Amino acid sequence: MGSRQEWNEKKILVIEPEAEIRNILLKSPGSKGFYIIAAENGLIGVQRAQQELPDFIVSEILIPKLDGYNVLSTLRHNFVTAIIPLIFVTSKVNRDDIRKGMELGADDYLTKPCTGDELLRAIAACLHKRNILQYWYAKQSQALPEPSLAEPHHQCQTCAELPLAESHQQCQTCAEQILTENRKPTNHEFVFPSDPMLSEVFSFIEANYHRQITLSDVAVAVGYSSTYLTNLVRRQTGQTVQNWIIERRMAAARTLLLETDETVEEIATKVGYHSVAHFFRQFRQHHHTSPQAWRREQFIRGEARAKELLLISKDR
Repeated sequence: MGSRQEWNEKKILVIEPEAEIRNILLKSPGSKGFYIIAAENGLIGVQRAQQELPDFIVSEILIPKLDGYNVLSTLRHNFVTAIIPLIFVTSKVNRDDIRKGMELGADDYLTKPCTGDELLRAIAACLHKRNILQYWYAKQSQALPEPSLAEPHHQCQTCAELPLAESHQQCQTCAEQILTENRKPTNHEFVFPSDPMLSEVFSFIEANYHRQITLSDVAVAVGYSSTYLTNLVRRQTGQTVQNWIIERRMAAARTLLLETDETVEEIATKVGYHSVAHFFRQFRQHHHTSPQAWRREQFIRGEARAKELLLISKDR
């Protein structure tokens, strides 16, 4: 059973015509921290799912106005609600009913009567899967790896024509080229998560991170309210819109620190900061050091790497 911390602050939509069953989560000892939204029929359930963007949905199949299957199908065909986990808790126990629910995209299927503890365990398992997905998104956005130290160097024509017995020798041009190519650390390309639901959001951030944009600017650009966008991005990636803006600015700052001789003040302005102190503070929070110290450290590492590559090439 998952830790209680995984459930705290989770918004759960319960679509169930009977009030007693809707309250099953509230009566369970493990449900503390849930924010429960109730819907007595399928039509209201779909509306509340689209308005509230819950973290989880629990639904009966036999519900008025719009049955559970149609609720699930409607949600899965809306890109905003398509990934919200849904569990059926129902009295329909026929194998064909269960299979139909799973084929439509239900995450689990519990039959009535079930205890609050059983339902909580099912919710915990689904939320754990979602945490894994968010972790994957976060890993996608990290810097790309540097090439291996053993990556071969392309020789100049003079070195290529040396006899095999003298192939360990290198001309001065090759030696200088190795040092030049590797003295500066490899630039790390920033990659946003590949998510069709957020492509417009990330495209806007990519095009405007160097300006003083805010959550409201992004929301207006993609046509969502700020609250709606915040919930959507947090659910998909585990981070806020502002976090992604900062991440992109930090990536741009690292590139400028490595590839230019510009001052920290100039770089701060280029990546969207009006206040140098604000840039300095956020850089330290992300890298646990100052921009100047980070730049020195990277160039020291670059020099060491260049010398190591030169030695490897000479030993071949």
